[in-house]
Amino acid sequence: MSVEPPVSIQPSTPSLTEFPAWKALSSHFKAIRDKHLREFFADDARRGERFTAEAAGLYLDYSKNRITAETLRLLVQLAEECGLQKRIAAMFEGEPINSTERRAVLHTALRAPRDAQIMADGINVVPEVHAVLDRMTTFANELCSGGWRGHTGKRIWNIVNIGIGGSDLGPVMAYEALRAYSQRDMVFRFVSNVDGTDFREATRDISPEETLFIVCSKTFTTTETLANAHAARQWMLDAFDDARAVSKHFVAVSTNTVEVSDFGIDPANMFGFWDWVGGRYSMDSAIGLSTMIAIGPQNFRSMLAGFHAMDEHFRTTPFDRNLPVIMGLLAIWYNNFFGSETLAVLPYDQYLKRFPAYLQQLAMESNGKQARLDGFPVNYQTSQIVWGEPGTNGQHSFYQLIHQGTRLIPCDFIGFCQTLNPLGNHHDLLMANLFAQTEALAFGKTSEEVKSEGTPDWLCPHRTFPGNRPTNTILAERLTPYTLGTLVALYEHAVFTQGAIWNIDSFDQWGVELGKELAKRIVKEMAPMGDPNLKHDSSTNALIRRYVGCRDGGGITG
Repeated sequence: MSVEPPVSIQPSTPSLTEFPAWKALSSHFKAIRDKHLREFFADDARRGERFTAEAAGLYLDYSKNRITAETLRLLVQLAEECGLQKRIAAMFEGEPINSTERRAVLHTALRAPRDAQIMADGINVVPEVHAVLDRMTTFANELCSGGWRGHTGKRIWNIVNIGIGGSDLGPVMAYEALRAYSQRDMVFRFVSNVDGTDFREATRDISPEETLFIVCSKTFTTTETLANAHAARQWMLDAFDDARAVSKHFVAVSTNTVEVSDFGIDPANMFGFWDWVGGRYSMDSAIGLSTMIAIGPQNFRSMLAGFHAMDEHFRTTPFDRNLPVIMGLLAIWYNNFFGSETLAVLPYDQYLKRFPAYLQQLAMESNGKQARLDGFPVNYQTSQIVWGEPGTNGQHSFYQLIHQGTRLIPCDFIGFCQTLNPLGNHHDLLMANLFAQTEALAFGKTSEEVKSEGTPDWLCPHRTFPGNRPTNTILAERLTPYTLGTLVALYEHAVFTQGAIWNIDSFDQWGVELGKELAKRIVKEMAPMGDPNLKHDSSTNALIRRYVGCRDGGGITG
């Protein structure tokens, strides 16, 4: 990997805050920042119809945001001044926009049609992508039909995916989201944490004879993943006492043929991907092998089609009607002008319970940066903190803070018009709550309204809702593999939009490196014959000594 310094040490562009649109937005913000959503809706009877956009089966209502048509116009102007269209084209054309690692960013190629042409380093990568997809399809069909057998000839019923970061968050989110489409006579487990509890609990009630491990590591050197993979290998060998069993109970998603082979996995059962696929953008690559096994190749390809539909919408649609761009620009508006630091993602579908966790990595690992593309420090806030839970659970947990707390927390609500599990009037009740929450957050309840209900004066402040809390509502017909693809791509491109405007590299993640390096050093020092002369700060030294003393049975000492 090339990490040569930039040619120039001068800023390549002016600071974002110097752009004309930014300055205009600053003035515009001062003019409307105190205006209430009640006023916005009173001024425009058709606001709820005007501030909407639709694409690839998703309907976005962004009318309950503290914006006017002029706000959107200025935000679009900012995107244009920042060269967003050029950045979009550069990504889709395979230019090395991951500047610190000198790599193309082509997760969009993972879902391109077979006859598409997407170039990277002068090579059309689409045939390679479909060759891997075809191998995945063959393997998934063989496994699910019972053609693939374990070491003792038994059929495989249990799939355990071993990975971390994007190699875990994507597959587990997709499995949970699409569980309604999964093969229910099979068990799917996901191991990521290096805490031994994660592995033990994942394997406690399954048989080694009927279990296949999918080890997901691009380099096959990721510390946590390899620790769990070796634990799985030993668990298997303890059952069979035959190293040949490994080749029938392990496959790899990796690019390191040597390490995979040394582990005991047949390279023929290694599914590759490319350095232009970042981990948090890899769920639709071979990293999604467990997803394909669970939902079947046809449903997996339907998910890819959903991704591609949103890719094309993002690539070709004018910014003022472009769903990812609008959502990205609204994030800029609240983050950089209102000073809002978080975004709550609130899916009103239990199947999407892991979707907020998936988006946490997507947003914060992508845009949690303090340096611009030219290496100079930013002088504005970058990534929002993303969090959330499914509705209606969150309503009985943290919605109190969103409604009546002192922080401004923009929210994305996600709902579906049709349920996959009809049960009485449950779905109407669920969606009524979604619509009610966005209405309550927008308009609140005034002290006059509270008093008119007979509330005593002393209690009125506690029962008043200020409202004016911004929300987006995303509606789709139903949660299908296709819809999941559109949703993930929507957020991928919204995150990209923000990064392009902030002039940062959304596709590297150097911030995870320092802790890894220190952990490798410390684990050696904690070995029985480790270095007794610790050279960390006094706090870290004391913590290591206390841990080792207690671990070795000497009690807790300083």
